[in-house]
Amino acid sequence: MDKVTLTIDNIKVEVPKDYTILEAAKTVGIDIPTLCYLKDVNEVGACRVCLVEIEGARALQASCVHPVAEGMVVRTNSKKVRDARKSNVELILSNHNRECLTCDRNNKCELQSLAEQLGIREIPFEGKKIEAAIDDKSYSIVRDPSKCILCGRCVSTCRNVQKIGILDFVNRGFDTQVAPAFDKSMADSPCIYCGQCIVACPVAALREKDDIERVWDAIDNKDVHVVVQTAPAVRAALGELFGLPIGTRVTGKMVASLKRLGFDKVYDTDFAADLTIMEEGHELLDRIQNGGKLPMITSCSPGWIRYCEFNYPEFIENLSTCKSPQQMMGAIIKSYYAKKNNIDPQNIFVVSIMPCTSKKTEVQRPEMHVDGIKDVDAVLTTRELGKMIKQARIKFLELEDEAYDQDLLGEYTGAGVIFGVTGGVMEAALRTVAEVLEGKSFDELEYEAVRGIEGIKEAVLTLGGKEIKIAVAHGTANAKKLLDMVKAGEKEYHFIEIMGCSGGCVCGGGQPHVDAKTLMDIDVRVERAKALYEEDEMLSIRKSHENPQIKKLYDEFLGKPNSHKAHELLHTYYTKREQFPTADGCSCDCNIAQ
Repeated sequence: MDKVTLTIDNIKVEVPKDYTILEAAKTVGIDIPTLCYLKDVNEVGACRVCLVEIEGARALQASCVHPVAEGMVVRTNSKKVRDARKSNVELILSNHNRECLTCDRNNKCELQSLAEQLGIREIPFEGKKIEAAIDDKSYSIVRDPSKCILCGRCVSTCRNVQKIGILDFVNRGFDTQVAPAFDKSMADSPCIYCGQCIVACPVAALREKDDIERVWDAIDNKDVHVVVQTAPAVRAALGELFGLPIGTRVTGKMVASLKRLGFDKVYDTDFAADLTIMEEGHELLDRIQNGGKLPMITSCSPGWIRYCEFNYPEFIENLSTCKSPQQMMGAIIKSYYAKKNNIDPQNIFVVSIMPCTSKKTEVQRPEMHVDGIKDVDAVLTTRELGKMIKQARIKFLELEDEAYDQDLLGEYTGAGVIFGVTGGVMEAALRTVAEVLEGKSFDELEYEAVRGIEGIKEAVLTLGGKEIKIAVAHGTANAKKLLDMVKAGEKEYHFIEIMGCSGGCVCGGGQPHVDAKTLMDIDVRVERAKALYEEDEMLSIRKSHENPQIKKLYDEFLGKPNSHKAHELLHTYYTKREQFPTADGCSCDCNIAQ
């Protein structure tokens, strides 16, 4: 690649000619502040915080979009640059809701950090504030326009990364806001609640719906038996909230903290992931062997399910009828577990700790009930669990590792663990389906073809004398590409895994925030995935169908995979949703929850 040489703060720098000044400065350890910038997502130079001085240029330039040139001389820390950056941030703050002490992002806000770094102590441009109602109608996402800085990161993420585009700039001038079309509520738009807009937001203009107090109330109620389950991806990110490096696996400390918080039982959703594989794997086998609807597509990701219902209703019949592991776990806790422990299901409160904001809406779907009883009562994101641990003043890093409760629903396999990463559901399913079709055990467990962060992965396997064509997509932009190819007849598969978020659940909308600077250096998807693959390799049992408690569950309660009992508890249905409001103002079928 052709290179150019330039000088930045008296340092000679040689970089590829397609670099920006921001990228070039980073190669020699020069830190230029940014706010609206998000690598490969939002590179628009809107906030003017990354301004630099270029010798010979008439005005300061935004380094995040300005290309390097041979012989260029750049200053990143002159008085002119410092004063301009400070003034620009002061202007942003002049119109910002500065209730920092009570803000969800206090001490984790990129704007707050920048103001501190620039030494801002007063706002000389104090003016009129935006007065706009908080949008908290959805079960998953809260939008607070008073804290929006119009950086566009959420808009670009929704439009360009997810290819959904429900957020955009509305109105003009001082009245400009970021909102769904016609300034509708998030609840009245075709939002899938993936939460990637929350992850992208540098402030607290977007945040998850908080369920912490509901969970505390349940724990404090002596008449309620509170069971908590943790998704596999949570263990790969929770430690980041306590200063540990990205991708540090904290399974034991997480379990120890949950027990100290007062939950009556602490289980791993990985048990239900194993159960999902039993149901989904046999459903796939039945479709292949008996002429069922193919390709069968996974149904574990509620964001993907909503995307399909809104945008590709013609594929609803292709969806596996299996509930997600979260919902299966809740259904089993309130049936099998309740019966075994002689507890009235009405007195059981199931809490899920999830990396996903869309899970909060999933539990509210009316079909996620059995005999009028909700499968899951409350969902907390990884971030919310971190807050609870801090509220309880638990010294997380000092905790000794503890194990999940082992009775009834406590064992899980490596196959269940890798559900949290893109390709993991597919790999877990193949470990079981391959042995059922071949009628023998395999020592080789790693299906490398479905691993990695490539947007769409494909493979052809020969199992039981049959060619099985599979595909994996993560992020709804890649899902769109894949489904369009299937619709056009360009591709043909037996089994497809789709996750709503890029990288899978490890980068769900409820995971810890990672600032834009860090994202320039680290692929969070890769680092967090390593933690799950590590735990998979550590476990003695790595195939779902070999989980002894799963076998016992079928022997004592369910009978066999896809039995009538299993369908009553563990399977569901999906429905086409209208993208735009009907005459009565409703954006979806009235019998379907948000």
